[in-house]
Amino acid sequence: MKKLVSLMLAVVMLLGVVSFANAEETYRIAMITDYGDITDQSFNQTTWEAVVKFGTDNGIDYKYYKPDTNDTAGRVAKVELAIADGYNVIVMPGYAFGGTIAEISGEYPEVKFIALDVGVGDLLEGGVPLKGQAYDYNPDNWTLTDYVHMDNVYSAIYQEELCGYMAGYAAVKLGYTELGFLGGMAVPAVIRYGFGFVQGCDAAAKELGINVNVKYVYGNQFFGDADITAYMDNWYQNGTQIVFACGGGIYTSAVDAAKKVEGAKVIGVDVDQAAVITNYAAGEGASEEELAKWADLTVTSAMKGLAPTTIDTLTDVVLNGNWANYAGKIDNLGLVGEDPDANYVQIAGSTQFAEGKFTAEDYKALVKGMLEGTIVVSNDIVAEPAVTNATVEYLGNIK
Repeated sequence: MKKLVSLMLAVVMLLGVVSFANAEETYRIAMITDYGDITDQSFNQTTWEAVVKFGTDNGIDYKYYKPDTNDTAGRVAKVELAIADGYNVIVMPGYAFGGTIAEISGEYPEVKFIALDVGVGDLLEGGVPLKGQAYDYNPDNWTLTDYVHMDNVYSAIYQEELCGYMAGYAAVKLGYTELGFLGGMAVPAVIRYGFGFVQGCDAAAKELGINVNVKYVYGNQFFGDADITAYMDNWYQNGTQIVFACGGGIYTSAVDAAKKVEGAKVIGVDVDQAAVITNYAAGEGASEEELAKWADLTVTSAMKGLAPTTIDTLTDVVLNGNWANYAGKIDNLGLVGEDPDANYVQIAGSTQFAEGKFTAEDYKALVKGMLEGTIVVSNDIVAEPAVTNATVEYLGNIK
């Protein structure tokens, strides 16, 4: 009898183990690129390298998919392929995934979608009413979940105004007084970068007791071309010393123009663009000598913490099982501490710090002031920033 009871207990315990094992989900991570690839030295590459690091460090299967076309249909097709291949955590970097999420999230409720830099506006742009009501932007009449199935979606957006401010502040402290902002399209993220940049320029000028000039324009596209390069030529050749090129590949026009004027500089965006700008300026297959010639073209970059966001989120979701803390949320990420490298918005480690002007310690003090509230940066994207020591010339769109 005792043997029978023991055997029954053993079976029950075994069934319990099997049941528990079945309850644990096996995660497989797929990243879908936007319109670039994993060597773009920007959103895709930075996010992919973070996925690779997380997967490799933790023994989690990972893969990336590149859409065949640069549109929602192309991105949806690759998401569906990844899901068909058995991937159940889908990482998507960039605002262009708003329509993809709106179209597909409700079709795969068991899949976890993690988006980077996809805001409410991006999601609504691709959304249709889920409950039949009229499309209405009045906040009293709708919520995001009326248009997009968010139960299995998490998105991180960023406080671009903070790192834009850091970049503008650093540039003026480093001695630049004739500055320019070349935005891509006037979407909220780009406006926050630009208005933050203006505020940072003004604050540094006020501290130094000087006046600075800022030219401000949008290319109305996220890539450079001959028309935008000609516009930048006019800026640089008429005294602009440094341009914050903010919007995808539009930096190419700023770089092409800067190369023609001795001492002209640029500021990168989203990731540390020093290397990609150097490589672009030098040209494909350039010699070490030619690369060295353009190595200091980028003074700093205003950065979003795509890599820490990816790793931190995957760690908490995949390893710690805390998806409930993320599902349905859009988190607006910014500063988390006095260590600049730990924050979700920052300027690049390649920043050309200079003793007596703007040092790494000065940068830490700037971050501390932001955290403590002694430095306040407006995130208003409607009203132009109030300034005292900066003369800003708003020039609309180039095209």
